[in-house]
Amino acid sequence: MVSIRVESLSLAYRVRQKLTLAARDRRLPAGGRIEGHGRSRHVTALDGVSFSLDAGDRLGLVGANGSGKTTLLKVLYGIYEPTNGTVAIDGRVDALFNINLGFRPEATGRRNIELRGLINGWHPDEIRARMDNIIEFSELGDFIDLPFKSYSQGMAARLAFSIATSFEPEILLMDEWIGAGDPSFQEKARRRMNEMTEKAGIMVLASHNHALLEKTCNKILELQQARLKVFCGTEEWFGKVSPAAAAVQ
Repeated sequence: MVSIRVESLSLAYRVRQKLTLAARDRRLPAGGRIEGHGRSRHVTALDGVSFSLDAGDRLGLVGANGSGKTTLLKVLYGIYEPTNGTVAIDGRVDALFNINLGFRPEATGRRNIELRGLINGWHPDEIRARMDNIIEFSELGDFIDLPFKSYSQGMAARLAFSIATSFEPEILLMDEWIGAGDPSFQEKARRRMNEMTEKAGIMVLASHNHALLEKTCNKILELQQARLKVFCGTEEWFGKVSPAAAAVQ
């Protein structure tokens, strides 16, 4: 059974370049907290964050820019190692951060499906077996055999999402919802996400679109200046946050 257990997670890194912000600007929430003096200056990107998720959970990450949402996603994906605390994940993790990551501009969409699958550790037989379904879901049609560099942002997002979800990832991490363009594909993508989580998967989605989070997620984790402010059910969180306050998140 898939699960995520995070205990007292902290991440800090040294500031190696000279700071140019005025003192008053360093109090802004964006970018974490700058602490220390001289050569010992560091940024605290996450500070003592704890939470747990189980099969079927869809977690929405909220907070101001720089509060730690993307950093938390990258820790869960293994890109960053925590400075303190523990992260225990049971299940295969896939992520949608930069939709162009891992794609070769000169290669066709079809070839990029193969390459992306190999990068993710999928067996060539699995890739071949899923190829037609990926192409059909992406709705790219004949464009699948054109170079990736010729795709619009929406087309690239469609292909990236179709690949990432075609193998039913047990845990999917997303930094903002895909910008796939038309509402019909957005709705189809949302249904696939729901189907995935209903099959004992976990989704973690960082987004400023609170209407989407209210519709898609069952739990909310709010970060404020690298610290966990709230971790609760979606209905409870939206019941406490006024529409005006939510709009500025």
